[in-house]
Amino acid sequence: MHHMRRLALLAVLSLSGPALAEEPPKKAVPTKGKKMIVERVVAVVNDSIILESELRARLIPVMQEVAEIADPKERERRLAKLQGQVLDDMVNEDLIVQAAEAAKIDVDSSEVQAALDEIKSQNKLDDAALNQVLAAQGFTMANYRSDLRRQLLRLRAVNQLVAPKVAITEEDIRARYDQLQRRSDSISSVKLSHIQIKLPPNPTEQQIAEAKERAAKAVQRLKGGETFAVVAADMSDDTTTKATGGELGWFQRGSINPDWEPVVFSMEKGDVRGPISSGDKGFEVFHVTEVKKSDLKPFAEMKDQIARDLKRREMEKQTQSWIEDLRKKAYIDIKL
Repeated sequence: MHHMRRLALLAVLSLSGPALAEEPPKKAVPTKGKKMIVERVVAVVNDSIILESELRARLIPVMQEVAEIADPKERERRLAKLQGQVLDDMVNEDLIVQAAEAAKIDVDSSEVQAALDEIKSQNKLDDAALNQVLAAQGFTMANYRSDLRRQLLRLRAVNQLVAPKVAITEEDIRARYDQLQRRSDSISSVKLSHIQIKLPPNPTEQQIAEAKERAAKAVQRLKGGETFAVVAADMSDDTTTKATGGELGWFQRGSINPDWEPVVFSMEKGDVRGPISSGDKGFEVFHVTEVKKSDLKPFAEMKDQIARDLKRREMEKQTQSWIEDLRKKAYIDIKL
């Protein structure tokens, strides 16, 4: 129970994020003789509906970024893409809640209050301050409690309906340890050089494709026999390093972009990898010029950590598979 609550907090600690999405009533009751404003339904998920106002609320955190895109067509394309992604997430969330209710899984008001108290504590907010934050974004405490309950319910559903399918054996742990020994995961630090291909702010799909193609061209030149220093001086957009062969220096584990670490620390001396995305900044081509290795800790010392890592990965895999199965069996009508 405590573990599940800690997981829930990860999803709701940012008070300006999607966790604050308002949840209006799912159905409207007509009143005879009165005009009513009927809200647009953007998705039907079995017996549940998702309203346009709910989708708009979930998009609030990214709307400023979209508004800064100068090209109207690109702005429209980016908004449509984000709407589709967010709505897809909302459909999955509804399906998990429905699965929880079908399995008679529940979260009572005391658990919601306990999670709310912890959120206030970690963000150093009292009731008045939290209400002020919510009101500034057009939300009420009742809406927030409802959304928090649904988050806790989804986490409990995953813990009860998916977690039992995850089984990590002693053989699995030993196999992963042997893999760590065979591969270069024992590398403790690397001396790294790079070729950076930058993207402009709010790039179009064409600009992204062109940048990736430039990075791929740099890799082709390196494979063709040109030295890294020559190609970096000619193609890199990093003006601070291109004149010195793109050299970045030594990096230890944990000191580099987490998205790059699995790539960089699986490289041996002399290896080149790319194009590697650096998100909205562009693409990278990496070259490892030196490595330092440390002996892998004994199996007994690493066993628990490896087991946790394997369980987390398998949990993610099983959860995704479970959601895909829920979608196959559900009636889903997207009306965007």
